[in-house]
Amino acid sequence: MTIKEALGWASEQLQSICERPLFEAELLLAYHLHKERIYLHAHEHDKVDSIDTFKALIARRSSHEPYEYIVGKASFYDIELFVKQGVLIPRPETELLIDEVAHILEKEKISSIAEIGVGSGAISIVLARKFPSLKIIATDISLEAIAIAKQNIEAFGLSDQITLVHTNLLDGIEVQVGLIVSNPPYIASNAPLESNVKDYEPHTALFGGERGDELLQQIITQAKQKGASYLACEMGYDQKASMELFLTQSGVQYTRFYDDLAGLNRGFITKF
Repeated sequence: MTIKEALGWASEQLQSICERPLFEAELLLAYHLHKERIYLHAHEHDKVDSIDTFKALIARRSSHEPYEYIVGKASFYDIELFVKQGVLIPRPETELLIDEVAHILEKEKISSIAEIGVGSGAISIVLARKFPSLKIIATDISLEAIAIAKQNIEAFGLSDQITLVHTNLLDGIEVQVGLIVSNPPYIASNAPLESNVKDYEPHTALFGGERGDELLQQIITQAKQKGASYLACEMGYDQKASMELFLTQSGVQYTRFYDDLAGLNRGFITKF
C-alpha cells in the first residue's frame, strides 16, 4: 500500500469518529513513519513499511482512543508533554488560565505558588518556564499522574522549581504560598460525554461531584484556610452563578470571571 492509498483508506476508517479524518490519518501515518506530515505529500507513491502496524494505530483511533494516548504525547502552550491513559489530556482552554496566572505573578511579584491537580504537569511546567525563580508545590491524588508529571518535569529540567506531592487537594501542605492555581474536575457526574473522553480519560480528573462544582467549593474553602492571597481556577461554562454565590458567601475580597475563546465562562480569579 502506498502512502497515498494508506491515507485514503485511513481517512475512510476515521470518517465517523473525528472532524478532520484526513488530518488525523496524516498525523498517525507521520508518527508511524517517524516523519513530518510534509514528507507524506512529497512521497505519496512510496510504499508504507509495516502496514499492519499502521492499521493497528487506525483501529485504536477508530475505537475513539484519543490521538494523544496513541502517540504518547500532547501539544500544550509552547511545549510537548508525555501523556498516557490515566492522565488527563491538557486542553487549549487551560492555556488561558496560565495567562491569567502569569499576569498576577508579574503584577504582584509572587515567588511561590501551589497547583492542585498537577495531572501531566502542564500548568506548573509552563509557569516555571515563564518564571525561572518561581517555586511551585504541585499536588495530585493520582500516583499515575504524579509519575507522568515527574517525567515531564525532569524532561524540562525543572525539578528544582517544582515539588510534587501525592495528596488530596492541599492536605498536609503547610508551606505558605501567594497563589493557588487549579484546573480541577468540574463535570457533573451525570453529564453526557463523548466516548473518547468518557471511555479513556480518568474519571477522577473529570467529575467534580453530583453537580460538578463540589470539588471547586472544597478548593475555595481550603485556599482561604491556607492563607493564599489569590486563587485561580478553571470551571465549567455553566457554573458562574454557583461559583459567584459560593465565593460571595466565603467572604472573598473580589472575584473576576474570564471567558474562553468561544465566549463561554471558563474560570475565575479571586482575591482573599
